[in-house]
Amino acid sequence: MRYSGSALSVNGVTKRFGGLVAVDNMEFSVGEHEMVGIIGPNGSGKTTMMNMISGTFKPTSGSISMMGSRISDLPAQEITRRGVGRTFQLVRLLPSLSVLENVIAGAVFGHRKRWGREAEDHAHRMLERVGMDAMSYAPVSSLTYIDQKRVELARVLAGDPEILLLDEWLAGLNPTELETGIELIHDLRKEGRTVILVEHVMDAIRSLCDRCVVMSSGVKIAEGSPDVVLSDPEVIRAYLGDDDA
Repeated sequence: MRYSGSALSVNGVTKRFGGLVAVDNMEFSVGEHEMVGIIGPNGSGKTTMMNMISGTFKPTSGSISMMGSRISDLPAQEITRRGVGRTFQLVRLLPSLSVLENVIAGAVFGHRKRWGREAEDHAHRMLERVGMDAMSYAPVSSLTYIDQKRVELARVLAGDPEILLLDEWLAGLNPTELETGIELIHDLRKEGRTVILVEHVMDAIRSLCDRCVVMSSGVKIAEGSPDVVLSDPEVIRAYLGDDDA
């Protein structure tokens, strides 16, 4: 029986680092099969929010729940096992392993564990999914930046996450790569995945997201469809400053 509520709920979450309030009383939810963007200017607390969802940081106060069960008190590895998969702003691959071995690691340690030949076959399928199976036995040090990102995404997908967190996955791509990347994320959505993405590429936000949550200085300042929030005067001020808004 499927849970009928939100796939993810963020309830009054605050994160303090000493005297700095990085995230202040955040509230939002994500429905199953929904793609939600978290956007805002640099330093607004977006990645800190992603770090709390994935378990890298624990909230100072408030709670985060997945399918109705609180996860914000759990260690990061347990949150991964519960079904939260994540990419990072800076690609994190295991440099001593081949492309295939990196993805097998995702299958072994992810939400739905696989071992041995099953893990290897699944890893090949995920590499094929992102267009990288031909490079399976290459060292990751030989890959271009976009190919490293594809391998990282394949590794996350190999764990069969219920919720996929993409933290600026499109950053640093040239226009052709960007088009390919947007199409790949769009295909993930068509598969019925629940996705939360932090992104600065507004074309991607407009074409991919059902809703956006806008942060500024750690606070949510807007929430709604991309067209609505990107035309909100407060959002424009947050990005451009008062003189340009």
